[in-house]
Amino acid sequence: MTEHPVSLTFYTLIKKYSALQAQVVRQVRNVASKLSSATPGKFLLLQFSMSQVTQVGDSISNLISQVNSMINNAVRNQKVS
Repeated sequence: MTEHPVSLTFYTLIKKYSALQAQVVRQVRNVASKLSSATPGKFLLLQFSMSQVTQVGDSISNLISQVNSMINNAVRNQKVS
């Protein structure tokens, strides 16, 4: 069995995150349009989905910050040499 390398780009990461956000927005609209039939369970699932999107967004933000820091350090090291 051969393993295939997995490639992840910022483009695909942001694209998937955007799709995840859009999915949660659709869920919010769906629940909001049918408030009379909304159950506590639906609200809990919606809250869970929203917190997941927030966590993914925070992770992406941290990743971008770390990459930015690495680039800045690399540039700083080149100037010293």
